[in-house]
Amino acid sequence: MKRLCLLLAAALTLTGCGLRPLYAGGARGAVATTLESVAVAPIQGRAGWLVRTALEDRLGRSESDTPRFRLEIQLDDDITGFGIRSDDAVTRERRSLRARYRLVDAARGTVVLDATAGADAGVDVVSSEYATVAAEQTALERLAVELADRIVARVALYAARTPGP
Repeated sequence: MKRLCLLLAAALTLTGCGLRPLYAGGARGAVATTLESVAVAPIQGRAGWLVRTALEDRLGRSESDTPRFRLEIQLDDDITGFGIRSDDAVTRERRSLRARYRLVDAARGTVVLDATAGADAGVDVVSSEYATVAAEQTALERLAVELADRIVARVALYAARTPGP
């Protein structure tokens, strides 16, 4: 009975705090319909292909619809060695993937959101060059997914704060 009372009290205090679900309305809510209306412009390189694919998976855009927004992204992919042994061999690397992205209103051509996002991953450098390259590629795949999640979250926040058409 005490647990039920505590749960009820917590629920009542949360209703007055002003929190609203980001994806209110489900698949036909304002945020979901805005995300479906975003087309992702092509991005250069392997990292660009990975990020674009992850974004398209998360946005759920159908090709039959005319896009309301266009997402333009510029990537910066960097690998920096920072763990150095006494013989000047690198033992650890940091792979950084940074994106500057702009959400452009397709009808007017105006930029409605201009932001940056980034993600980092550590890579151990081992004696096998193949293993090191494989670890770098795996890190890039994870970073692309993480970056896509951050971009979609920011676009969803924009959609929640902006009135529809």
